[in-house]
Amino acid sequence: MSGKPTVLVDPAFRKMDEIFSAADLRQLPEIVDVIWGKSEPMPLDDAVEALTSADAVVCATWRYGEILRKAKNLRAILTVSGAFPSELDYDYCFGNGIRVLSAAPAFGRQVAEMALGLAIASAREIVIGHQAMQNGDEKYLHAGNIGTFNLYNKPVGFIGYGGLAHCLRPLLTPFGCRVATYDPWLGARYLQRQGVTAMPLEELMATSQVIFVLATPSNENRALLNRALLERIQPGAALVLISRAHVVDFDALTELLHAGRLRAAIDVFPQEPLDPEHPIRSAPNVILSAHRAGTVKEALWEIGEMVLDDLQAIANGTPPRRLQQAEPELVPRYASNRAPRRKERPGFV
Repeated sequence: MSGKPTVLVDPAFRKMDEIFSAADLRQLPEIVDVIWGKSEPMPLDDAVEALTSADAVVCATWRYGEILRKAKNLRAILTVSGAFPSELDYDYCFGNGIRVLSAAPAFGRQVAEMALGLAIASAREIVIGHQAMQNGDEKYLHAGNIGTFNLYNKPVGFIGYGGLAHCLRPLLTPFGCRVATYDPWLGARYLQRQGVTAMPLEELMATSQVIFVLATPSNENRALLNRALLERIQPGAALVLISRAHVVDFDALTELLHAGRLRAAIDVFPQEPLDPEHPIRSAPNVILSAHRAGTVKEALWEIGEMVLDDLQAIANGTPPRRLQQAEPELVPRYASNRAPRRKERPGFV
């Protein structure tokens, strides 16, 4: 016996070299005894058998059924998908000292960077200007800036103040934006100490020049931004949809964009890949991105860094600190974090 924890490393749909740098791949077996450690899924029967003696498992989803009660050594489930798996028996985990950890924090900085870029591109009509140049009908100087605006000193609204918002807020500091936040899971005193102002959702929608949708999908916020709330957005203001389409009435948003009511930048969609015939593709004043905000190669290696740091903590008998830990008060309220896949593209991830 090596004395190191035994860990089932079964990260599919993620690839090993997608989430672990070469250096971290070399270090992984120095920290733990690795079972499997391949990009393709471990055969299910073998994985279930391995879990009966493993100290921890690194996985993308929980596909192992009811094995928890036989996994007598299991101390931690480290998920690398960015979401807490909906198939897991959390009551059993909480009651038996099994930590459930998510790699969601690894996506914060890269998604925040993209959110800022989309906001500026929308405000300054960068994509529209580029397309006009390619079409040969560009307008120069003032004539090309009618309807654009600066981000500096503008009122900005955050819907949700979790990990993404914590990463985005510092990026807005140089612009002097006044940030208002709607997050029913957080108190006004806490938000004030973060340097933002708690605000009712109706007021935030009506007064913000840029609105960032950053909320974690929950059972309570499906289509939270309904037509009535979307219609409160100021003409010409920008909605940046960067967390999940779950939070928005997407049909209403599409119709309002076609009506020229607002501008938007969208990285996530109700179903992915997006239907080639979806009317959002032809909407004016919209920037579309194919769910690219959180998949930058070197940024994904932060997942592996966090996993190794927390596996080392577990090996040392100390609490994991890097990954997000599931909390009994919130887990029952989370909704699925991934958009449905279109059936004609079963291999899409």
